[in-house]
Amino acid sequence: MYDWWTRDIFRRFLFPCIDMPIFGETSLFLFVLLLAALFQLSHGDVGTSAHYSPPYSPTACYGSSLSQFPSSNMFAAAGEGIWDNGAACGRQYLVRCISAAVPRTCLPDQMVQVRIVDRAQTSRSSPSSNGATIVLAAPAFGTIADPSATVD
Repeated sequence: MYDWWTRDIFRRFLFPCIDMPIFGETSLFLFVLLLAALFQLSHGDVGTSAHYSPPYSPTACYGSSLSQFPSSNMFAAAGEGIWDNGAACGRQYLVRCISAAVPRTCLPDQMVQVRIVDRAQTSRSSPSSNGATIVLAAPAFGTIADPSATVD
């Protein structure tokens, strides 16, 4: 597929350290590892969450289609911060509770994977709190936090 000239050009100009006696395959491996570390496959951030209850349909993402809802009921509505003009539809997020206004609301070491199926601002049901980053369906919220906890 490649002739000797192409391989030689590739080795000499793209990876000049290969031909140096001090360096070798180890440095090439470290270079590739460093390069791979520069690219993120995912991103984590801190935000706020709320929960909402049925009815969930119709949604801003998929209308009245019931096939949009995962059988596990682990889905959510995107807040304005992640809505991204509708591009959030279908995205999946790993969510965990790290702190809350009411002590002992978060369930320790619990995480839930949810799929975005709606926009929080236009969802049929009102969220428990306005302005949240993500609004979880009641079953998803109950996996990571105590939904009965209220702020006095």
